[in-house]
Order: sequence, then structure tokens, then C-alpha cells
Amino acid sequence: MMVRKQKKSLGELLREQNIISQIQWDEVRTEERRTGESVRKILLRMGIISEEDLVNFISQQMDMPRIELNNYLIDSAVVDLVPEDLARKHQLIPILKIANNLTCAMVDVFNIYAIDEVGLRTGLVIEPAVATEEEIEKAIEEHYSAKGSMGDVIKSLDEQKLAVKEGDEIEAERLKGMGEEPPVVKLVNMMVAQAVREGASDIHVEPEEHVLKLRFRIDGVLHEKESPPKHFQSAIISRIKILSDMNISERRRPQDGRFQMKMDNHQIDVRVSSVPTVHGENIVMRLLDTSNIILGLDQMGFSSEILKQYQELLKRSNGIILVTGPTGSGKTTTLYASLNSINTPEKGIVTVEDPVEYRLAGVRQIQVNPDVELTFANGLRSILRQDPDVIMIGEIRDLETAEIAVQAALTGHLVFATLHTNNAAGAMARLIDLGVEPFLLSSSIIGIIAQRLLRTLCPDCKGDGCKGCLNTGYKGRIGIYELLIPNENIRELTIKKSSVDVIQKEAENSGMTTLYDDGLEKIKNGLTTKEEVLRVTQER
Repeated sequence: MMVRKQKKSLGELLREQNIISQIQWDEVRTEERRTGESVRKILLRMGIISEEDLVNFISQQMDMPRIELNNYLIDSAVVDLVPEDLARKHQLIPILKIANNLTCAMVDVFNIYAIDEVGLRTGLVIEPAVATEEEIEKAIEEHYSAKGSMGDVIKSLDEQKLAVKEGDEIEAERLKGMGEEPPVVKLVNMMVAQAVREGASDIHVEPEEHVLKLRFRIDGVLHEKESPPKHFQSAIISRIKILSDMNISERRRPQDGRFQMKMDNHQIDVRVSSVPTVHGENIVMRLLDTSNIILGLDQMGFSSEILKQYQELLKRSNGIILVTGPTGSGKTTTLYASLNSINTPEKGIVTVEDPVEYRLAGVRQIQVNPDVELTFANGLRSILRQDPDVIMIGEIRDLETAEIAVQAALTGHLVFATLHTNNAAGAMARLIDLGVEPFLLSSSIIGIIAQRLLRTLCPDCKGDGCKGCLNTGYKGRIGIYELLIPNENIRELTIKKSSVDVIQKEAENSGMTTLYDDGLEKIKNGLTTKEEVLRVTQER
């Protein structure tokens, strides 16, 4: 199958936009007749235009995507649609299939014969995209050099080139070279792609004495994956550090980095942490799909009673709403869903976050940056001069931030923030421990949500275990919640600095549904198991 023929040639477009002169165009045409080379190759060989400028020009003029292949994860199943000989012949690589359309990154998007031939061989409608020759040649090597599973790619790794014994000193230049070997590049790309497909939130690359362990955190639980041999550890970690813009020769200090990759139509933000251990650097990659749709509050697992109470709180014009729970319990998702539900043209909403995980239309979002002294506290001070109605603080970490949040709430702002506490009542004690005056807390806090994420039963096997749920019996997660709305008794207990247990007991006596009780309700509704509720609530 074919795409539409281009009405104008590359040369005509360049002349129309005065990118090249008539004299230069005449020289190019003469050279084309003499050598039989394409106009594109002649333009670059003669130095009339740089390849980057040419690629960007074609992208704009032809309304085609400019693909940066170095940051693009390509599914091996998509690569398999185009035979290697055809990809090399026409200098192209397939990157995305949607329905009957196959997008191919090409060196020469004006080559109608190439587009037609690939269309005929695949039976698909070919959508050209533009990339540089170097990027495409590199991608062809990476994706066709070792086709198949991650295990096949591991087998293709060259032991002589890449094997390193633990304790060996390696020069930075060799580390860099190892990290740029096509099979290593492909292995790391496949690792990230597989993790994204399986819905993992984190990838752990863990060096041990005799093995390099690979684990994915899926639905809150770590699962072991096929691991590469220990002697390829340096090459794999070097590749991850190159992607993350880390110092590859520094292996004694912790480092942080990040990179972005595209997979299908999804933008994946990868935050990387490396820590030296006795057996080498331990790497953890946190995966964030920035193109995920933000859920509505009614899709997050709130019971009808808690949802109704919470929606009433969201109508308030001032006060602090806290969301508490351990790392990975979905606090940020709850905050975004809350902001989304009140995000109207009449409200000014500003956030200060670390990091900004999702982009919210109509919301001014500030990324914390300690390097330029943009902390939560400094960012919050600046926000208050921006005439906001609603403020969201990614996390209250210190007294300064907590005090500014309280003052903001007391001066007519609705403030959202997160804390790391085990239950709703613990939030009061945590803020008092930071040094906030109890009477200020009792006046400013209007609601505290504590939450956990628990795994839901696999819809296909109902807990028996199948391929779709990696034989765990669970697939996907849902939230369980407790919502503490301070009454007069709780405010008095807060001023008296009463214990967490006393405040929690008073909240329960006042009708608060606990995390455990909300979990039991999920069990009754056939969504999960008692074992899972016990695991996340740690109730006995």
C-alpha cells in the first residue's frame, strides 16, 4: 500500500523558501546528473546546508514528525514488520504501528520508491518521519543486530569486548565505548521497554557477588527478571549512566540523573539513582509515563461516603488538606486528581513540586531546584506573591515550609500538601514534631487523607494466576483511604499535643472509616484479598 505522492521536490521547497540560491540549485542539479546521487546527499556533501537544519526544514515543510531516535524506545515486534535487508537498502526503521499505519523514520522521505516498496512488502500504509542518517544507521544496528527476546540479546553480547571482572580498574574511555556498543544499547532499551509494557514503576539493577540481578516493581511488588551475566555489569551500568548524563568514571559516590524516552505515543520520564555497594553500583530507575491521563476522583477507589465528604472539603476556600502515606502509595495521584476536579477558569492554582510529574493545563507548576536555591520554602514564598487561590506543595519536609503553608491557609488560601506518616492522625504529630505550634494546626487543617495502594485480583484468572498477571493472581491497583476531618474534640487534643493513638481513637469514635475497614470493603466487593489488605495496612 502507498502514501500520497509528494507534489514538490526537496529542491523546489528549498528554493521557494530561499534556503538556497538559484546558482547553488543549478550546481546541485548539474552534480545530480553527473553522479546520480540524491539531492539530499549532494546538498550535504557540498556543505550547502547542515543535516540538522535540513532535517528540521523537511519536518516543518512536509508537516512530518522529527524523530530523535536516540530517545525513542522501539518495540521489537514493530521492527520485525520490516525485513532487515529492506531497512538497510532504504535507510529506514519502523518505529510505530497504529491500526493499519506504520510510521517509519527515514533518511530520505522524498524517496517514493522506498515508501511504495515497504508498503507493498508489509501491506501497511507507510507514514514517513524524518531523522538524521547517523541516528537511523545506529538504530538499524541496534535493532537488527540481535533480534528476539532479552535473552537473545544477552547471548549476542561480545564477551571479549565487554566482559569485566569485579575489582578491575577500567578507563573512562573504555567504559564509554562499552556503553555505546549496539547490543548493550539494545539490551538497556529492551529492559526499559519491557518494564513499561508490564506496567512497572521501577527497574532495579542490583549487583551481587556472582550475579547481576534485574527486578521490576509491578503493582508495588518486586519481580525477578532474566538477568545478564555478572561480567557484563560494567557495560550495562555504563549505558544507563551515559543516558542519565552521569559521570561514568565516578563509581564511589551516589549519583542522580534522568533521561526521557519515547515508546509508541508515550513519553517516559526515567529518574535514575546510583549507589555504590560492595559488589558494584546499584541502579534504580523510576519510570513515569508523563502522557498518562489523570484519573478523576471517582475512578480512584474512594468509597461513596468518603468521596462525598472529600468533595465537600474541596469546596472550601481556605485551609490545609494533607495527603499522607509511604512512598509509592499514590499521594501525588490523589493531589493531581484533586486539583483537576477544582481547576476552573475562576481559580488561580500554583504548585511547587519535586519533580513535576504531570503537566496540568491551566495550572502554574514550579519545579524545585536546590542548585539555584529554589526550595519548597522559597518557592512557596514566591507563590504567595502570585495571587493564588489554591496552592499545592509536593511535600512538607521542614518547619519553614510547614509554617508558610499554615500561614497561607490562615490568610485565605486552600493548600494541598503531602506528608510521610502511617495514618491520618500521625500527620498532626509529625507537624508538631517539626515545630509547628499546635494551636495553628488546629485552626488551619481541614482534612487529612491517609492512603495505600493494594493490588486488585486479575480480571482474567480471578486470583488463580495466569500469563497476563505474571502468575501472581493480581493485576492493577486500587486505593484504600481514611479521611480524618477534625472536629472540636480533635482540635482540642491537637492543642494538648495528645498522642497519635488518642487522636486516631477519637476520629474512629466520630465515625472515620480506617484504612483497614476500607480494605475489608474492597474484599467484600470482590476486588482483592485479605492477605493483600493485611500486607499494605500491616494490621494484625
